[in-house]
Amino acid sequence: MRIAAPTFGPAYLIEFRVSFAALALLVIALYLKQYLHFRAHARHYFILGLLNTALPFVLFVYAAQTLTVSMLAILNATAAIWGALIAFFWHRTPLSAKSLIGMVLGVCGVVILVGWDQTLISEKLIWSVLAGVLAAVSYEIASNYAKNAPQIPAFDNAHGSMWAAVVWLLPLLPFVPMRAVPDSTEISAVIALGVICTGIAYLLYFRLISEVGAASALSVTFLIPLFGIIWGYLILDEQVGLNTLGGMVLVLTGTMLVTGFSPATLQAERTTRSQ
Repeated sequence: MRIAAPTFGPAYLIEFRVSFAALALLVIALYLKQYLHFRAHARHYFILGLLNTALPFVLFVYAAQTLTVSMLAILNATAAIWGALIAFFWHRTPLSAKSLIGMVLGVCGVVILVGWDQTLISEKLIWSVLAGVLAAVSYEIASNYAKNAPQIPAFDNAHGSMWAAVVWLLPLLPFVPMRAVPDSTEISAVIALGVICTGIAYLLYFRLISEVGAASALSVTFLIPLFGIIWGYLILDEQVGLNTLGGMVLVLTGTMLVTGFSPATLQAERTTRSQ
């Protein structure tokens, strides 16, 4: 996404991303003979496609035009923190002292991530960070919506919401044009982003939830920033500053407090599933 964003821009990059993902899921659905009854749950798919795909994806691409991969990954990891706050207002889910401390740490982590040198802070940087935060918030609005949403198989949710996202993004294309003609590297990045990082990744993630449980699947939250820093450094020569490392530690600590995630949680879940 970071490679292709400057050329494709937010609208075209995500339209191509979700189109390739939807086509990949369609091929898999035909192979598995798992046909999608889109019209029966169209409203649900459009809500999920907007909140869990189209909107956050576009916001992250906007942010990717300015921010480093590591910053994007850390902002993505704040989703669970905002989710607890949304659940408090939406479902009246109580906030524990740990959750409140976690939220404060998460916000402090984002502030440190931006940096404290005002000579380096630009308006564009602030808007990009805000877009990344709003993308994470959008994911959690979708998660809270899903708690009372129709009970539909995970594969159908991924497949149907992806086609809905394709439709949502079409009106944006005339107003947010591509910046330049993409080269072969950028085109390859978009194809990989759609097929592997979206279509296949959705299938792997939903299967992970069904096989090992939500608590184990949540561990991916703690891996995203780590690998974001590694790939940004190795592939794009992005420098890792103290503010990046400090922000990551605070965000992940805050996420752990808000979600109650710990290695002990994983062990307890494995024990329960084996009994």
